[in-house]
Amino acid sequence: MPNVAIVTDSASDLPLPIADAMGIRVVPLLVRFGTHEYRSGVDLSTADFWARMLAPDAPFPTTAAAAPGAFAEAFSDAFAAGAESVVCVTVGSRLSGTFASAEVGAQQHPGREIHVVDSTSASMGTGHLAMLAAELAAAGRTGAAIAATIRERAADLDLYVALDTLEYLRKGGRLSAARAAIGTMLSVKPIITVVDGLVETADRVRTRARARERVIELLTARPVERIAILQTVTDDIEAFRDTVVAALPGGVDPAFVSIQTVGPSVGPHLGPGAVGAVMLLRR
Repeated sequence: MPNVAIVTDSASDLPLPIADAMGIRVVPLLVRFGTHEYRSGVDLSTADFWARMLAPDAPFPTTAAAAPGAFAEAFSDAFAAGAESVVCVTVGSRLSGTFASAEVGAQQHPGREIHVVDSTSASMGTGHLAMLAAELAAAGRTGAAIAATIRERAADLDLYVALDTLEYLRKGGRLSAARAAIGTMLSVKPIITVVDGLVETADRVRTRARARERVIELLTARPVERIAILQTVTDDIEAFRDTVVAALPGGVDPAFVSIQTVGPSVGPHLGPGAVGAVMLLRR
């Protein structure tokens, strides 16, 4: 049976206990608060990140891709542990320089089989694909076959998140100032999605309650294979999950339903009060 190692990055929001249990190595992106720099999930937990983020007068956090050397080290560790090949699933290449860093890191292992896969998504969109890759590896698939399947299934990801404001996306450079200004001027609650690897506004509604209603409508339009409810310091997230799951056409296996708090690598772009989900659609 081929020994295939799976690597992802911290923008996947894949909880470390799950990653460890599935044998997935997570390369941390960098998060900066003023002059202080942290490795996401290593020096800065999700809980600590949100405590800092919401502190009065806290500097706005910025994120940076992991260095190629961090990926090269993760690949070295995988091969030292006996892997014959590596499949690395990264945050979308149009959202971060992480994919490019992983490719450079792979070039530091000439002659080794390393497949770097662009998830075209973020948060648990990347996490869903990394977990699927680990499941395929456990089932004995080759690295090349796993990479091909993951690239194909990336098209089945769907993400909708209702934000309290577009301001954090604007500050993080993931949305134009003009679009953010329109949203603020109209006092709307935007719902974002990812289209062709880029953040787009899926809808705009006038109240937080209507934003939740609309995001549930969007999330439950098609059958899903697995779903991760996403939140950033949000109230009543269990009730939101239950409502979404109950409305999914055809239902979903409870084993493939989770609630994840968006972590330090993606959280600065969403801000507090966001709620939504990312799904791998059923084929």
